[in-house]
Amino acid sequence: MIKRPDASKRLFVLDTNVLMHDPTALFRFDEHDIFLPMVVLEELDKGKKGLSEVSRNVRQVSRFLDDLLLKAIDTDAINSGIPLPGISGSELPEATGRLFFQTRQMAQDLPKELPGHQADNAILAVAISLQQAQTDTNVILVSKDINLRIKATVLGICAEDYYNDKVLDDVDLLYRGASELLAGFWEDLNRLESWMQDGRTFYQVQGEVVKDWYPNQLIYSPETENAIEAVVRTVTNDAADIELIQDYRHDKHAVWGITARNREQNFALNLLMDPDIDFVSLLGQAGTGKTLLTLAAALTQTIEHKRYNEIIMTRVTVPVGEDIGFLPGTEEEKMTPWMGALMDNLEVLNKTDGGDWGRQATNDLLQRWIKIRSLNFMRGRTFLKRFIIIDEAQNLTSKQMKTLITRAGPGTKIVCLGNVSQIDTPYLSETTSGLTYVVDHFKYWQHSGHITLLRGERSRLADFASENL
Repeated sequence: MIKRPDASKRLFVLDTNVLMHDPTALFRFDEHDIFLPMVVLEELDKGKKGLSEVSRNVRQVSRFLDDLLLKAIDTDAINSGIPLPGISGSELPEATGRLFFQTRQMAQDLPKELPGHQADNAILAVAISLQQAQTDTNVILVSKDINLRIKATVLGICAEDYYNDKVLDDVDLLYRGASELLAGFWEDLNRLESWMQDGRTFYQVQGEVVKDWYPNQLIYSPETENAIEAVVRTVTNDAADIELIQDYRHDKHAVWGITARNREQNFALNLLMDPDIDFVSLLGQAGTGKTLLTLAAALTQTIEHKRYNEIIMTRVTVPVGEDIGFLPGTEEEKMTPWMGALMDNLEVLNKTDGGDWGRQATNDLLQRWIKIRSLNFMRGRTFLKRFIIIDEAQNLTSKQMKTLITRAGPGTKIVCLGNVSQIDTPYLSETTSGLTYVVDHFKYWQHSGHITLLRGERSRLADFASENL
């Protein structure tokens, strides 16, 4: 890789997929300059048509570029670089770099095996030409395409992934929603008070460990004598109010006939059944009970408690294998093949002694309360008093997640389910997934809760396969 004398002076060459992934990438390189090859503009032009999220991002990029070019006086101003301003009304930091366009033909110094007529190779040729022309600048190619970054590195071009949408450096740092109290926790407290209110037990604790807690975080002590399972209600400096949680592992507290089989499932049901929590995220491997627990809580609160008017379930339609093509029918009928998890869990929840006729009648009743909706028609909608379940949320980008969550009106609860180790969307990873994004950003809010389910409860066969395959 070519070493540059001044590492602080950088010029970032952007690949098309970076702008397709994040239209605001133009303004996220702070004081550094950005270079757009002409082939990138051509690829953006090809991708502008359609109703997909990528097409909308391309059109937004085009609007940003058009606004920037309006401020350029003439061709000389374009050649000298267009100043990059911040976006008014946004939280983006003020960009102080300049935007350069390719305005002339550049030498195609590529191996014969890499013809320049391919878009990726044309971008590589531009990067090499910039390296040769600007020897005092560190030219860096930014792309979401791993193969392009590999080819760039082989050719001696510094190549990086687009990191600005990265929530965490490592997914192991992701907030888990529950923590174990260390031995001697109660003895190390500066103050401890307790009281009863509406049949619930509260404690106010004060100590250094409290500073690391978040609202609605679940805490537990594994000690047999002083075992405790509680939820953090409020945190102020080094003091916190905690409440003992309901034990849903006993049959008398069953939710739609379902009881928790482990500690994390008990935590999840407490978050799902809490009317003061508007947003819940559940992470876990396949078979940990995410969908079953959520549906049981949704049916109980919708049909029995009348807290919500209906249940809405949706998910992103990303196939695992080959796409099966056109699906006939209405919106709900088109979404039904994607909702196998819903149907499987309804069979578990639909327990009746009325034989086949009674089971079918109960199933029809449940499906009348549960609506299946497509993500494609969510823009502009507002859901009032709905229990919304977003399944396979790990396949959503942070912007798609924001679009969905902002649809919530008064009285609506949103639950996001997913497994960040099973991402099928291109250019998304464990650290850039929209599910990771919301878990990290909602952990400070007093009306949200999160829990990571650890133990699979599907079957001994599924547990063995998850651990050994």
